[in-house]
Amino acid sequence: VQLQASGGGLVQAGGSLRLSCAASGRTFSNYNMGWFRQAPGKEREFVAAISRSGGSTYYAGSVKGRFIIARDNAKNAMYLQMNSLKAEDTAVYYCAARTGSTVFHTARSSYPYWGQGTLVTVSS
Repeated sequence: VQLQASGGGLVQAGGSLRLSCAASGRTFSNYNMGWFRQAPGKEREFVAAISRSGGSTYYAGSVKGRFIIARDNAKNAMYLQMNSLKAEDTAVYYCAARTGSTVFHTARSSYPYWGQGTLVTVSS
């Protein structure tokens, strides 16, 4: 499966942004999906994950209650609605895909398929 993330940009602290991830090449609904991010000088970290059907989601503690992950299998797309953004949310955001069980995985090594990343900059 090929993935392409988009929707990044510059936003003020407290604002909102919606990221999209477009998938192509394989049956999108066969993949559990995730969002990761990498801030300058830091390791890539898990943000959120969603099951194949979209019925189950899981969030990192740092974004829980502020971010919402969703998917539309008919459109082969996944989304990340980011609200109440903080300066520390500044990072390149990546979408990722994995097959297998619906048990949520937070390690980047569990995801063999990656998009190219989209930059989110939150100004304080």
